[in-house]
Amino acid sequence: MILFPTKASLGGFFDPSHLTNASPKTIVIAVFVLLVFYYITSSIIAWYRLRHFDGPWLGKFSYLWIFKIIHSGQMGEAAHAAQDKYGGVEPGYPSTVRIGPSDLITTELELIRRMSGARSRYVRSNWYKLNRLDPYDDNMFSTTSTVEHDKLKSKMAPGYSGRDNTGVEKDIDLVISKLVDKIRAKYAAPKGSTSPIGRERLEFGQMAQYFTLDVICKTAFQVEFDHITKEEDVFGYIYMVNNLVYGNAMGATIPMIGKILSNPLFLKIFGPTTKDPKGMGLIMKVAREIVGKRFAADAKDQQDMLGSFIRRGLTQRQCETESIFQILAGSDTTATGIRSGLLYLCSNPRAYTRLQREIDERIASGLISNPCITNSESLAFPYLQAVIYESLRMRPPFDGLPFKIVPPEGDHTRDGRFIPGGTKITATFGAMQRNKEVFGVDSDVWRPERWLEEEGCDAERRREMKSVMEMVFGYGRWQCAGKMVAMLELNKVFCQLIRNFDFQLADPTQPWKSRNYHIFFHDDFYFTVTDRHSKLEEDKSG
Repeated sequence: MILFPTKASLGGFFDPSHLTNASPKTIVIAVFVLLVFYYITSSIIAWYRLRHFDGPWLGKFSYLWIFKIIHSGQMGEAAHAAQDKYGGVEPGYPSTVRIGPSDLITTELELIRRMSGARSRYVRSNWYKLNRLDPYDDNMFSTTSTVEHDKLKSKMAPGYSGRDNTGVEKDIDLVISKLVDKIRAKYAAPKGSTSPIGRERLEFGQMAQYFTLDVICKTAFQVEFDHITKEEDVFGYIYMVNNLVYGNAMGATIPMIGKILSNPLFLKIFGPTTKDPKGMGLIMKVAREIVGKRFAADAKDQQDMLGSFIRRGLTQRQCETESIFQILAGSDTTATGIRSGLLYLCSNPRAYTRLQREIDERIASGLISNPCITNSESLAFPYLQAVIYESLRMRPPFDGLPFKIVPPEGDHTRDGRFIPGGTKITATFGAMQRNKEVFGVDSDVWRPERWLEEEGCDAERRREMKSVMEMVFGYGRWQCAGKMVAMLELNKVFCQLIRNFDFQLADPTQPWKSRNYHIFFHDDFYFTVTDRHSKLEEDKSG
């Protein structure tokens, strides 16, 4: 009696001559069957490991759900909706949800802090490596080595923080002045005018991007490309990002696509080079030229970010890759923060009027510098700060899926469910900022007053809300190095725009077209603008 199959019982199944004599069609079918069997088996194993986490059905066995939400251009909103639907708790309360075979999203603050704390054993997934822009070398953001990341950040932090770059605020003031001058000269109707006839509508989606590009190029490299003045994509960066991020989002989040896009043979055939007339290749060329001048034998030391990096020991190649990422990190996300803040203000006349009144009263009291508010002055404006915080909270500038990998020993959710080691997990940034335990039962409402003492927000509550809001910049060792520069821009630009102009949405029913592929794109964001240059301010400046 045969209990287990043997070579004899299988009738020569393992005879190599069977393979030799098989037709090509039979071999193809056999390979296909084996692949299907492997996929089904691995999917069942993956499902079983995370069976105690609910989520979209497609996400339990495949990456089709993730593919669908990326393709929709609304990935952040879709992840937020999944968090509310499958979290097992009332919408707006912390939960952890499954969206892929080995992929979780979470809004549990304690878990998120453990993921990114200084002593965390979580590590970065390949999501970061596949978002390095320059596909040939890592930068501080893309490296998956915690040791290498910490080493780079320690060298680069003084440049980002302003310690080695004391002129950063003046550089931002210069670019803001160009923005105000451009709007006044081309788009703003005269003060007191009831009609914008004779003036173009301001497409602020593009203009905000020009502003942040000019700021990062000036503060990082002391290079003035004058995107605002020329109103054009001077070195092709905007074109590059628009054509790159969809594929990057797919490759970084879906392993099979990522393996193809990062394959050396694929890069050799399709990868960018500095000879390309546009796209990433052109950006690489621009970065190489800027950095190359700083490493020339006769180059002078400069007090900007790049100068700081060089003094702290970064190599020429490291400076090139960091420069490319600086442009992305320093322009797209901050532009989103500016656009969102202006949209929320212009959609809420009460808040707009209150902020305008706060600015005018400070001008009358001599508490705002001319021609540009200082950062320290801005920090003393309660309502301005409330508007900035609330806008960042309601629409985080980054709303992607930057997965970390759970350490081998695993972890637990707040309700005790075990997360196996090797699982990929990320915060859901948009959903995390609607946490009702932190921001109140009306957390889905844009309401700057929640940050004010007069509304019952004491120092402790404000500190708690601010600590969660600032997670839009990351947390702990992974926090965005450029946070200081971004907040400098926001603290200044809202005051300067509102003190000088009245903005009105051209079409309140459809203010913009918004897409999200980890970072946001806002098109057709039109305003009519009226100059409101204060006579009181003119008298004080004269």
